[in-house]
Amino acid sequence: MRLAPKSLAGQLTLLLLLALAAAQGVAVALFAWERMEALRDAHRDDAVLRTATVARLLGDTPPELHDSVIAAASTELARFSLTGEPVVGELGTGERAAAIAGDLSAALGVRAERVRVAPPWSQFLDDHDWDDHHDHDDDDDDHDDDHDHEGDRDDDDPDHREPDWFTASVALEDGRWLNVAVGPPPGAPAWGAAFLAVFLLSALGIAAVAVFMGRRLAKPMRGLANAAGRLGRGEAVENLPEAGTVETRETVRAFNLMRARLDRYVRDRTAMLAAVSHDLRTPITSLRLHAEFVEDADTKTKILAALDEMQRMTEDALAFIREDMQREETRTVDLHALLDSVAADLAELGHDIAVTESGRVLVACRATALRRAVRNLLENATAYGGRASVRIERDGEEVRVVIEDEGPGIPEADLERVFEPFVRLEASRSRDTGGSGLGLAIARSIVRGHGGDIMLANRTEGGLRAAVSLPGAERP
Repeated sequence: MRLAPKSLAGQLTLLLLLALAAAQGVAVALFAWERMEALRDAHRDDAVLRTATVARLLGDTPPELHDSVIAAASTELARFSLTGEPVVGELGTGERAAAIAGDLSAALGVRAERVRVAPPWSQFLDDHDWDDHHDHDDDDDDHDDDHDHEGDRDDDDPDHREPDWFTASVALEDGRWLNVAVGPPPGAPAWGAAFLAVFLLSALGIAAVAVFMGRRLAKPMRGLANAAGRLGRGEAVENLPEAGTVETRETVRAFNLMRARLDRYVRDRTAMLAAVSHDLRTPITSLRLHAEFVEDADTKTKILAALDEMQRMTEDALAFIREDMQREETRTVDLHALLDSVAADLAELGHDIAVTESGRVLVACRATALRRAVRNLLENATAYGGRASVRIERDGEEVRVVIEDEGPGIPEADLERVFEPFVRLEASRSRDTGGSGLGLAIARSIVRGHGGDIMLANRTEGGLRAAVSLPGAERP
């Protein structure tokens, strides 16, 4: 199975070639069997006709010419002789022997009892016995031996004999017997090379048609797979053309409907969230005005701080929604250059970030969105770990951006919870440092929109490790 082709065109070609080989094998077997049967029948009919012709010729020629006629008529496949007694002691049993005897009597126009045919499975006399019959016509001892030998042949197993070999004796008008020993039919003509040539030509034709049809059938499916991959990475995907077989068109139509519904669902939810975030500005502003009339300074300060935090959360949510609704186009960028640029910008703001040199690593992404995700992770790492390092790792077609800090880490139970919106861990993330708790949620949303993911893990030597996996890494 490991050697079996994986593509539709390859599997279709292999299936058709196997079917062709099986069909050709059965056809060749049937053809060979029918051809051999035809050759045996033709050989038997030729032997019957030849025997009848020799018998008539002996009746029309003087006795002194009979030896010459016998010598001229004998071949490797049919040997004739004249004897005083028949070589075949009696008519053999079986349908084939009776059929040959009937053909001979009909060809000669004589009674059936004047023709004797040994069963088709009888054993031939060897050359010595045959020569004895030919050279000693009146030798009774030899005649008795022949009958004894014929009797021994009656005990042979008929299932293991060549069915078209036979020995016959025909009574002539002068009282002698014309004997004929018919050898097996010639072998079938060689057909292996012709069959191989026909099979190869047929296989090439079928393979060409199968490859053409397989690629034609697979083309819409490849487009569908490519569109599904881009849709899974959050890219904008247009409706696919509905082409191909009925099943393919139905599949493409279902994908187009699914894409449209997903797009409508995301846009509706995004629009609703944007409206809610926008509408929150009015009550926040109203509460801020009312807070100014609070006489207790401490209470007033706490209320204004809470309102400021709500204002930041609202602004962050609106900023994220605006970026998401812009539908940035995907393009190929140098990931190392992107990381180096983000680290340089943060270094100007006082963040300590070390970028490990990795050379050019080209990836297809939405550069602005990915830059924001990396920036959020690096800001978290430097804000809570003091110092951060970032490097790129390759693993086949996947690329990972690994960000490590030297902070206190995160409890194992909270490694996933911190990705939830507006979640901040008091034990390891101070409220005084600012932030709305959306940084990690936004970063993971962006990375997952690219078909990747972000995983957090505590380092054994202390600190936190964030691994950003992205698919489709390209080498320069």
